[in-house]
Amino acid sequence: MNRVAIIVAGGSGTRMGHELPKQFHLLQGKPVIWHSIKAFTEAYSDIRVIVVLPARYLDQSHYINLDFHSHVIQVVEGGDSRFDSVKNGLREVIGDALVFVHDAVRCLVTADLIRRCGDAAEKNGNAVPCIEASDSMRVIIGDRNEILSREYVRLIQTPQVFRADVLKQAFDQPYEVGFTDEANVVESAGQTIHLVPGETENIKITNPVDMAVAQHVMLKRMGAS
Repeated sequence: MNRVAIIVAGGSGTRMGHELPKQFHLLQGKPVIWHSIKAFTEAYSDIRVIVVLPARYLDQSHYINLDFHSHVIQVVEGGDSRFDSVKNGLREVIGDALVFVHDAVRCLVTADLIRRCGDAAEKNGNAVPCIEASDSMRVIIGDRNEILSREYVRLIQTPQVFRADVLKQAFDQPYEVGFTDEANVVESAGQTIHLVPGETENIKITNPVDMAVAQHVMLKRMGAS
C-alpha cells in the first residue's frame, strides 16, 4: 500500500509572539517543519509528502525542500481551518493509500512512532497516538466544575493515520466546530477510532517555552547518538 504524509502547517503562530509562523522558526539551524518532514522520510524511504502551507507563505516552501531531493515533496495551499487544509491535501492523494496526517510543529516525532502508527493502521484501519494525562483535571459544567478522572483521559497527538478512502469519505461531511482533528471527523462518519501509545516528547510547538524544550530534547538525542 502506498504511504502519503499530509503535514499541516496552516497556523499563523501568533502565540509565539512573532510575525513569522512557528513552523518556519529555526531549530538546530533548520525550520521546525523541516524536522517533521525528516522524521517521515526516515520512517519510510518511499513515502510521499504533501505539505499544506498558508497562502501568504507559499513562497517559503523552498526551505522545506532542503535535503529531500530523493522524496516527492508537494506543497499545497491551506484553507481557513484545519479541516479545510487537510481536505486540500487529500485532493492530491490518488488511489489506495495509507494517509498520515501530522502537525508540522510536532517536530520531535520519531520515525519509530510513525512506523508504529502505520503498522497499527494497516491492521485496524486507523491509528491515533495518545499519552496519559499527568495533571489533575476538572471539567466545567455550567457555573460549576468537578473533578475528571485521569484514568479515563488521553491526550491526543499526531500522526493520525487512516486509509485514504475512509478519510476522504469522512471529509465529504460539512465542517463542524467540533472537528478539531482527523479522529473527530472520521468518528463522526461512523468509524471506531483505535488508540496507540504515543510519546511524551512528541510535543506541539505552541509557545516560546516549547522551543526551548524542543532544543533540549534534540540536544539530548544528539548526545545519545
